[in-house]
Amino acid sequence: MTNTRRTFLKTTLLGGLATAATGCLHQESSHKNAASADEKDFPMVIATWGPNVKATAAAWEVLSKNGRALDAVEAGARIPEADPNDTSVGYGGFPDRDGVVTLDACIMDEFGNAGSVSGLQNIMHPISVARRVMEKTPHVMLVADGALQFALNEGFAKENLLTQTAREAWEKWKLTAEYKPKINVERHDTIGILALDSQHRIAGACTTSGMAWKMHGRVGDSPIIGAGMFVDDEVGGAAATGLGELVLRTLGSFLVVEEMRRGAHPQEAVETAVQRITKKYPVETAEAQVGFIAVDKKGRYGAYGIHPGFNYALYQRNENRVFEAGALMAK
Repeated sequence: MTNTRRTFLKTTLLGGLATAATGCLHQESSHKNAASADEKDFPMVIATWGPNVKATAAAWEVLSKNGRALDAVEAGARIPEADPNDTSVGYGGFPDRDGVVTLDACIMDEFGNAGSVSGLQNIMHPISVARRVMEKTPHVMLVADGALQFALNEGFAKENLLTQTAREAWEKWKLTAEYKPKINVERHDTIGILALDSQHRIAGACTTSGMAWKMHGRVGDSPIIGAGMFVDDEVGGAAATGLGELVLRTLGSFLVVEEMRRGAHPQEAVETAVQRITKKYPVETAEAQVGFIAVDKKGRYGAYGIHPGFNYALYQRNENRVFEAGALMAK
């Protein structure tokens, strides 16, 4: 998972697209939304990055019909996975340094069941394969060739995921072969998505094509339960985006949920996680981004990043909106 991709895209362009898609852009820093549960807050869905308003809209289609949160997050995650213009997720994702597109995803339901795939090739919807792992195997994670064989056995179609745009970007990158994670300038990256349905059941999902130009075989935080995403139906859930190595070392999403378990508001919890990372890794976080979203069982939410530029989509109370998250190193 990374923010080094799509440097030819401008922050203002994607920010404008996200605003246009929602019709409403909001500022959000340490704001504490509703202190207690309100039935009007349910159902709800939240996702990393403003362009994923399409994902929250797809999830809302499920939730608005009294559907299950698990079905909602899968439906939402499948939107960027199938979008060839989203070069950080699924079809169209930027490849590793060998020119191979490898995908990671995980999913978790209200019962604590989880499924995950990593290093999956040639399958457009890794989130759906992860769900099959959860529901049809005794395992949590399948990787690489094993994940592919399982997907094919389950009837998923094998297809080429390297688009012409991604191939051209890879060819250009090879001229210098510089590999250095940077603060996100593209305003989108790995999607983490969390939902609470009308029965207050929680679920989460995370899906990515990983860090552009990574070493072949690299695994980030996205498919790791407790790192890229974690939910607990007694407490709430969290998801991460940004430089996966930093989230892996701190089990960031699990940390956020445990902070909420101890009574912290979701906003306080994500701020704690970001502060923990920057304190422990001050050199790397000077240029690398990590952002978290979180929601608790009361329907309260939070979002926070190391650096400015992280935003998120929230569908709640029949409104699909984009918010700017607060940042620890805000100018």
